[in-house]
Amino acid sequence: MQIILIGDPVAHSRSPAMQNAALAHLGLHQHHYRAVQTPLADLAARVADLRGPDYLGANVTLPHKQAVIPYLDELEPTAAQIGAVNTIYKDAAGRLIGANTDAPGLLGDLTEAGLKLHGQHAVLLGASGAARAAAFALVGAGLSHLTIVNRSLERASELVSSLHAGCADLPALHALALNDSTLPSLISSCHLLINATSLGWHGDETPLADPPVGAHTVVYDMVYRQTRLLREASARGATTRDGAGMLVHQGALALTRWVGQPAPLAVMWAAFRGL
Repeated sequence: MQIILIGDPVAHSRSPAMQNAALAHLGLHQHHYRAVQTPLADLAARVADLRGPDYLGANVTLPHKQAVIPYLDELEPTAAQIGAVNTIYKDAAGRLIGANTDAPGLLGDLTEAGLKLHGQHAVLLGASGAARAAAFALVGAGLSHLTIVNRSLERASELVSSLHAGCADLPALHALALNDSTLPSLISSCHLLINATSLGWHGDETPLADPPVGAHTVVYDMVYRQTRLLREASARGATTRDGAGMLVHQGALALTRWVGQPAPLAVMWAAFRGL
């Protein structure tokens, strides 16, 4: 039985090594996880393939976490609220169900790092599917302020509107364009800065050069390696963390949906670190 990773690009992903190690540990040698390069034009056909008897489900990564939704039969409530899907599995009737394990995966990693979120001010860079998951997760954790920053102010504002429509007990929410003159002062006073953009995945690009952070700030990059953003933040004294833990935690939650067993987190961490 196959489980696939759908995205464009996917060659960099560590999910296959991590998930195949977990499947082997569970004795599920009949299952195999692989990454499948999927341009947007092929997305509908790729999801249709999942309905075949040889597939258990899929992960979905950039840039398809929102685009995949119309091809599914149902969404879990959290995925519907967030408006983004990163995991697809089948129910007992063979229908394709969309889930979002990014949001609890991020919270699991931040909790593992000992970060206290309640009453804090966070700045979130990005407004894509990954950013939507982060925004809903952070709002649910009891922040006092959340500022969403994007190159397009319109997309940042749309995410703020989605939070207002889907959540109760909201913190103070703000949308800001990346070139806004007030951004440096906001970042200098925040407790948590998260990069949920794609910048940094495939080179030394950064969404924010020389970020004005200090020792009071935690800088978190969803990219699971040391990025330019993290290096520059560390040089200013900030605490930094890459997205490896988010990848492992969301992958464990996805695996449980596919095979109905608790995921071996330690095995998945070992496979990730062994690459």
